[in-house]
Amino acid sequence: MSLALELRVMAADRAAIVAAARCLAAGGLVAFPTETVYGLGADATNGAAIARLYAAKGRPSFNPLIAHVADATTARELGRFDAAAERLVSLWPGPLTLVLPKAANNAVADLATAGLETIALRVPSHPVARDILNLFGNPIVAPSANRSGHVSPTTAEHVVADLGGRIDLIVDAGPTSVGLESTIVACLGEAPILLRPGGIPRAILEQTLGRPLADPSVGDSAPLAPGRLASHYAPKARLRLSADRVHPGEALLAFGPNLPPGADKAIATRNLSLTADIIEAAANLFGHLRALDAAGATAIAVMPVPQAGLGEAINDRLQRAAAPRSSP
Repeated sequence: MSLALELRVMAADRAAIVAAARCLAAGGLVAFPTETVYGLGADATNGAAIARLYAAKGRPSFNPLIAHVADATTARELGRFDAAAERLVSLWPGPLTLVLPKAANNAVADLATAGLETIALRVPSHPVARDILNLFGNPIVAPSANRSGHVSPTTAEHVVADLGGRIDLIVDAGPTSVGLESTIVACLGEAPILLRPGGIPRAILEQTLGRPLADPSVGDSAPLAPGRLASHYAPKARLRLSADRVHPGEALLAFGPNLPPGADKAIATRNLSLTADIIEAAANLFGHLRALDAAGATAIAVMPVPQAGLGEAINDRLQRAAAPRSSP
C-alpha cells in the first residue's frame, strides 16, 4: 500500500457499509466508529492487510490487536471460553475485550496476535460497526484510528487529521459515545485478570463474575494485549541475527533474492519476501518462525532486514525472540 492514498469519507449509510465491506475484502483499510473510539479496520485473516495497518499507524512494534466480531457465537470459533469468560459474555455487545486461548484452527492471522497463543476478542455495540461486521463476514482488527502515540480519535475529523492519505475509507457516523477504549480482561487461568481499565468499570465486571478481578504482574517483556505486557512468542530454536552465512545444522530465515553462503545446506529455509518487500515480510514473520521451529533445527540464521518502515518492528520482534532466556 502506498502511503499516499486518495481518502474517501462517506456518511454512515447503507452505501458506506457496502463500500467498507468491499474495501476490507480487497485488503484495504477502513476507519469506522465503535462505541468507544474510531477504529482502523483491516481483515483479521489477511496478514498483508494487517501489515499495512501497522505501517499506516506508524506502530512501533507488533502489539497484538483486538479482533472485532459480530457476536459471541463467532467469538467462540476463535477463542476458548472458560466459565469466567462465559459469564462476561453477558456484557457483550459493549466496550469489553476478552483475552482468551486461541481456538483450534483459528483463522486470524499470526500478525494480528503477535505470534501468541492467545487472542483478544470484542463484540462492539455501535450499529455501524455491527453492520460492517455482519456484511463483511470475517473478524476485523481495529485499533484506534490514529497515528501511534497520538490521542485516540472520537470523530471522523480526528481520523482525517491523523491518517489522511494513509488509509482508504472513513465511515463517518459523528462522535463516538464512550470516548474511552474498551476494558480488557484476560481469562487464561484460575483468576480473570484486569489488563486495562476502560469503558466498563471494574465493579460491574466483578459483580458479573461474582468474584474479584486479579491485577496483572509487572515486568513481562512483550504485549499480551493492547496496554499491557506479557510473555512473547519465541521459537525453541536459538536465533542468530544479521547472519551473513548459514552454519551446518541451522535453518535459514531469509529476506530478499540473494541468499548467503551455506543456504543450500540449511535444514529448512523460509523467505520473508523474495522481492524484499517489507510489508510482505511483516505479514510472513510469525508464520515463518513457527515453520522453521517445527523443522527441528536448534538454531535459525536470520538474514539482515532493513530498519526502515516496518523493518523497525520486524527487527524489534526478532531481537526479543533472540534475547537470552531465563532458566525455568
